[in-house]
Amino acid sequence: MGTVHIVGAGLAGLSAAVRLTEAGRRVILHESAPQAGGRCRSFYDATLDRVVDNGSHLALSGNRSLLGYLERVGAGGALTELRPAAFPFLDLSSGERWCLRPGGMWLFDKARRVPESRPADYLAALRTLTARPEAAVADALPPGGALYDRLWRPLAVSVMNGAPERVSARLFGAVLRETLLRGEAACRPLFAEKGLSAALVDPAVAWLDRHGAELRTGARVDGLERAGDRIAALSVDGERIALGGGDVVILAAPAWIAARLLPEAVPVPAAGRAIVNAHFRLPAATALPDGLPFLGLVGGTADWLFRRGDVLSVTVSDADALAAQPTDAVAATLWRDAAQALGTPDAALPPFRIIKERRATPDQSPVHAANRPCARTALKNLVLAGDWTNMGLPATLEGAVRSGEFAARAVLTAGITTFSRLGLFPAFTLPRRGPI
Repeated sequence: MGTVHIVGAGLAGLSAAVRLTEAGRRVILHESAPQAGGRCRSFYDATLDRVVDNGSHLALSGNRSLLGYLERVGAGGALTELRPAAFPFLDLSSGERWCLRPGGMWLFDKARRVPESRPADYLAALRTLTARPEAAVADALPPGGALYDRLWRPLAVSVMNGAPERVSARLFGAVLRETLLRGEAACRPLFAEKGLSAALVDPAVAWLDRHGAELRTGARVDGLERAGDRIAALSVDGERIALGGGDVVILAAPAWIAARLLPEAVPVPAAGRAIVNAHFRLPAATALPDGLPFLGLVGGTADWLFRRGDVLSVTVSDADALAAQPTDAVAATLWRDAAQALGTPDAALPPFRIIKERRATPDQSPVHAANRPCARTALKNLVLAGDWTNMGLPATLEGAVRSGEFAARAVLTAGITTFSRLGLFPAFTLPRRGPI
């Protein structure tokens, strides 16, 4: 068996590396950044004098690939689970608060569902499961009414990083199918209390090191040399690394990097919308309303608040217009929403850090969703991984990890049978297989 070279050590690359190392393959990860994690990482910010995440992510207990990945690397307790599931919201325009509490007969309890919604209204979610490939979320869940404005729209924007009028209903439905539609046990929020790197990245890196995999950080793959129907060599910082007959390359880099490395061989989706994150250091640790560590917002600019100690983080998806503004203006706008949510609307702007992820996700419109590439490519020793590939989910933590699993399975089953017959990569079909 040859070496598997994985280009990119984000969650997709790490997930593939863990699976392959577990199966006895020799793995080398090439990561251009100084550390693993990709867009899921933590860093020390000197202004705040705190470790913060590059972006806030809300995982759920139904994210079985993510949780399985953590179990494999001995980090099963790295995420804190909120039991029972609860999702608090605040309407900044009206001041109204509510808390969605799924589970049991919750739809028939007015206090546990969205105000002014009826139990039958929630059945509309089922339409996303049978939506046409060309349908947007707004086609399956037509705008209008309290439930759309206060749940479906904010949820779709956050999950899909795009307005409901332009993102895929099928991909959104895939998320609902694995979480909300499976009941309370599948939609409990999971939090990385010590940061994304400590929970999701560092344990995998340590596990891979213990099991003989090699992680090369600061190693930029700047070219892939083709010879017929194979990749013949990698160029890493200008140095040519020839591949043997049994060697495989997993391209687990973001879509725009994949397009640069193989502009003709890999069909990649266009870039999606920006995501803007703000981190504010408060004078002291402050609890959010309801005593929960996060809060959904409607009626303002901010989408979600997350609290970790004395740092309050704000996330805004589908944020191209906001990202175009100067940093100070972004901070002032988001602090205004955050201060109102905290009940201190006149509080002065605290120290802050603004992070603008202009290529946070791929375009997740129906057209691009339907044309995502599968893990297997026309090149015999090239496999794809990443949240932009066809693994049946939107670009989320769960989707990234699952794409790594698909890529590893593609390597391990190469030459056994065709992948269509195995049923590994059907469009929008979620895998139901156990561990490899």
